[in-house]
Amino acid sequence: MSQRQGHDLLADAAAELYTADPDEFIQRRKDLAARARAAGEPGAARQIAGLRKPTRSAWVVNRLVRTDPGAASRLAAMAAELRDTGRSMDGGRIRELTAARGRLVDELTRQALAPIPAPPAALREEVTATLDAALADPQVAGSLGTLVRAAHWAGFGPVTLDPSVAAPTAPRRERPAAPRREPAPARQPKPVPARQHEPAEPDAEPARRQQQIIAAERAVADAAREAEAAATAERNLDDTVRQLEAELAGARQRLAEARRQSYRAVSSQQRTERDLRRLRGNG
Repeated sequence: MSQRQGHDLLADAAAELYTADPDEFIQRRKDLAARARAAGEPGAARQIAGLRKPTRSAWVVNRLVRTDPGAASRLAAMAAELRDTGRSMDGGRIRELTAARGRLVDELTRQALAPIPAPPAALREEVTATLDAALADPQVAGSLGTLVRAAHWAGFGPVTLDPSVAAPTAPRRERPAAPRREPAPARQPKPVPARQHEPAEPDAEPARRQQQIIAAERAVADAAREAEAAATAERNLDDTVRQLEAELAGARQRLAEARRQSYRAVSSQQRTERDLRRLRGNG
């Protein structure tokens, strides 16, 4: 079998495994590895058997980008805009993109969780965090579709994506490789001035600063939403308390009136009984 067929088997297996329900992952992985072995691709079979089961939140994000390729494209476009704006340090544009970033993440989070009835808050938070991390770090963005667990971005610097976060190998279909040529005799490299080897730090610092600004503004927006939600809850509870107090006052009035009526009824009963005894005695 060709190397390309092995890659195709692995890519197809990854696409199926990281889109299907995680509860079926283990058995399905076993079946796909057996299919690869039967097709004469033991290497692909070993790689398929090595694919790790994703957490629920990672599966939700994987399924989103695999069932809707436009989601990954929108994330990539937003990430590029954020990086470009970070270099220009345009404050107005940064604020505009920060709001757009929040809307995009919220929209994709809702889209990803739409098929899940009553998704828990923890699941929603991990999906949102992973999408945020994909906007901040190209490595996370490139791993969407094969994530094993949620990714988190601290708000500055790149995301640390250790091997346990993304599946080790899940290649996409590639074009056939060109015929290999024998390498030409190596030439002695020319001396390069030391300054040409220096990293391009000037662009890195503005980008980091811009990411920090975005994270801070998003935190402020999140805090404002939480404060508004808390204030709304407080107002609702206050209204509920007032309503209950009014109902309690009305109930107390009705109780007092019922007691008066009960007292009058008992008094009337006693008078009637006395009258009855007197009549009998006179008879």
